[in-house]
Amino acid sequence: MNEEAILKIKKGYLNENFKYFHLKDKKNMKFESHYHDFNKIIIFISGTVNYLIEGKSYKLKPWDIIFVNTNEVHRPIVSPDNQYERIIIWINKKFLNSYNTANTELLTCFKIASEKKHNLLRLDIHNINRLKILLQTLETENNNHDFGSDILRNSVLIQLMVYMNRLFLKNKIDDYEIDVEYDKHIVEIIEYIGNNLNGELSIEKISSTFYINKYYLMHKFKEQTGFTLHNYIQQKRLLYAVSLIRNGAQISTVYLECGFGDYSSFVRAFKKMFELSPKNYYKAIQNL
Repeated sequence: MNEEAILKIKKGYLNENFKYFHLKDKKNMKFESHYHDFNKIIIFISGTVNYLIEGKSYKLKPWDIIFVNTNEVHRPIVSPDNQYERIIIWINKKFLNSYNTANTELLTCFKIASEKKHNLLRLDIHNINRLKILLQTLETENNNHDFGSDILRNSVLIQLMVYMNRLFLKNKIDDYEIDVEYDKHIVEIIEYIGNNLNGELSIEKISSTFYINKYYLMHKFKEQTGFTLHNYIQQKRLLYAVSLIRNGAQISTVYLECGFGDYSSFVRAFKKMFELSPKNYYKAIQNL
């Protein structure tokens, strides 16, 4: 079994409840389009940044909050002229779900962001001040190793999630839709791909479905997402396969649910992306 590939999987898999980062950069930074195996929150503090998520570009203002779901393709475009400061929180779904009740689901904000295809939450001054207090407390406890700091850390994060969910549920998207740019066709195509991972998704099929010239489609898709259309579809299918494998699906039939024509082409694509066969991948994640 490929030990290096196993280490990569372990690094990309969030075993902790959450991870908190407060980052400041002032240099020419270029980020590639990427995705994570966990949920992510970005609290933008300063700089000049457009945040691209699944074909939409969000022009950020200080204290905007971005919610990125598992496996959503995203990247920031950062101007080098100003310091880029942000807080990033990686969150383990299992941790949040352990605090759910009959009336409260803490992943609601992420689900709404995914359903509405809108990942931005913009706050007024009152809510910004409340957010700052919670974040300062979380940062203090995150750097604290005194007795009970782990319990307080978790407690503050749960408070933060409850607060952000409340704001998201009251959120009026129309108020700041002007700061979101996207190509309507590309966003519709991304949604179409996500809903048809087990069906035919050839470039010819998509271009005819949306009445778009296939060469223009390929050019525009790469421009908007950072991926070629073929690579995007392939990665989404493989990420879906991984989620099925993790949830106990039979490896011998997963390829059909993910739109691969045959098992051998599925295994080749899987090994190219993860450097392990599906069976060895399943074995590797058993101890995570």
